[in-house]
Amino acid sequence: MAITQSHPTSGIKITESSTKGGGAEIPKYQSAISTAQAGGGAIELRVYIFLDQMQPQLASQVAATARGYLPIVGQASIIVEIAPGIEINRLTDIAVKATDVMPGSQVVERAFGMLEFHHDDQGSVRQSGNAILEALGKTELDRLKPRILTSQLIRRVHDYQCQLINRTSRSANYILPGETLYILEVHPAGYANFAANEAEKAANIKLIEVRNFGAFGRLYFCGEERDVEVGMDAVHRALESVTGRENSPGKKE
Repeated sequence: MAITQSHPTSGIKITESSTKGGGAEIPKYQSAISTAQAGGGAIELRVYIFLDQMQPQLASQVAATARGYLPIVGQASIIVEIAPGIEINRLTDIAVKATDVMPGSQVVERAFGMLEFHHDDQGSVRQSGNAILEALGKTELDRLKPRILTSQLIRRVHDYQCQLINRTSRSANYILPGETLYILEVHPAGYANFAANEAEKAANIKLIEVRNFGAFGRLYFCGEERDVEVGMDAVHRALESVTGRENSPGKKE
């Protein structure tokens, strides 16, 4: 049976499911958002982005850095970023109970929270994503549009700079002397995975670093000059195609 109680101070009704005295009931996702509101404020949806097929390098990079279930090539993925960060725990609970999706990364910061989950079946990934949106009372259009802060192309990188990048800014491949490097800085951070995946689809590039949490996301990739230029164009087209709320440079974090 379903048990409905009112929060003692806010009066917001919180519904929980119980299996006593009969068959199990499907949990009501609204309980998550109700509890969050009772705690003092609404949840902001910053990033909600679907990846139809994780490309080989991105899947390997995520698997090398994730602490959850490791993704494999070709799986579908969704990245969710919200504020405040602590509420990402509730959304993870909702996602994994809705279908058999596997959470790969969960980052819980005070300001922002990020969740990545994946599965072989695109339908399962979308269903868990929809469950999260339902719990938040939002749609994809409530997310922030990505905003590019930095888009740099560095041609024929010098040996010494390669060594610095490989030691301090690398979680995937090595950059070699003479290659061309592209650097993206994007806001919010969760869009870095999407940008990396689209670049890898479009061009023969090597991923160097993908950072998809924090105040800003960063993406480094390298290769032959013509390939890196194609990848850069793909990144710009992909990010510009994402609809959502306006993301003003003056927006206070």
